[in-house]
Amino acid sequence: MSTRRSFIKSGCIAGLAASVMPAVSSLAAPVKKGKLKNWIWINPDTRESADTIRAKYKKFVSAGVNAIFFEHDSPLHFRIAKECGMEAHRWMWTMNRGEKSLLNSHPEWYAVNRKGESCADKPPYVDYYRWLCPSRPEVKEYLLNDVRNILSNDYVDGIHLDYVRFCDVVLPVNLWQNYHIEQTRELPEYDYCYCEVCKSKFKEWRGQDIAEIEFPEASLSWRQFRYDAVTNIVNAISHLAASHKKAITAAVFPTPEVARRNVRQDWINWKLTGIAPMIYHGFYKEPVEWIGDAVKEGVRGIDGRFPLYAGIYIPDFKSSDEIEAGMTHAFANGAAGISLFGNVTDEILAILKKVTNSIK
Repeated sequence: MSTRRSFIKSGCIAGLAASVMPAVSSLAAPVKKGKLKNWIWINPDTRESADTIRAKYKKFVSAGVNAIFFEHDSPLHFRIAKECGMEAHRWMWTMNRGEKSLLNSHPEWYAVNRKGESCADKPPYVDYYRWLCPSRPEVKEYLLNDVRNILSNDYVDGIHLDYVRFCDVVLPVNLWQNYHIEQTRELPEYDYCYCEVCKSKFKEWRGQDIAEIEFPEASLSWRQFRYDAVTNIVNAISHLAASHKKAITAAVFPTPEVARRNVRQDWINWKLTGIAPMIYHGFYKEPVEWIGDAVKEGVRGIDGRFPLYAGIYIPDFKSSDEIEAGMTHAFANGAAGISLFGNVTDEILAILKKVTNSIK
């Protein structure tokens, strides 16, 4: 299976705008220092020795990193992270599941687009985009069993959900050039899910046949049905995590509005212990200041129900000053921490430490 978001990473270019430090007085009240939590995403290298891992993780802690999202299982990495004083969370592919055993045994579980094509045999954009249908109870049970196995490990502090959504009906604008498309409207080949289960459940719920709606992409009820289908999956996993007394977080699209519009993801209504929006400003051709705007919108939406950790993509930034500005904008607008994705160098760690320590 591909490493985390290789599809998205392949289309990314550097951020476009020069940094402008925020005028804090005009922004939302920042989170107090004692409640901050900073995260790093890591693909654990099983070839590393315990001493190498320990030295690296101690460096993270010194810079103000409190928790790690691990892409793969590695008891050694998890245990050393905990030994060093960090939380160890397992990152998980959720609705995008292309394992061959599942494709071969249950192709009917996969989402179908508005043209009637299944991503089991005709994936959109890239080959590993194989999206499950969230309306099927057997899909929910499959995912719950996966989570149950992960959380049964004593060295795992929580589950981190990613790809917990529908396929991108609209890509971030910076990726359109990669696929020679202009998604100024919702194209049927990227609009999911129109399988028989979804259509039947929608009719039972709303009394409408989606096939008889002239413009289904414009139907607010049809959108709500799909938001709720994903939310139902998340909240079932949340209940399971709570039964294990473990945390549940999710990587989501940058703002509530973008998430609903682009991928049918209504994350402000999820039951979580934390959220990590992917506020990758370069993907949307936005300036660094937009990171603060996105955080503000998200914090307003969740209304204190759980903390928001601003996910930033290091290659989006053109300089150290921009990275510092991005982090500062995030904290000033109410982020409870920073989630770092990319090559976390000593320089990046020093910036994180500087910005975190500047918070009162």
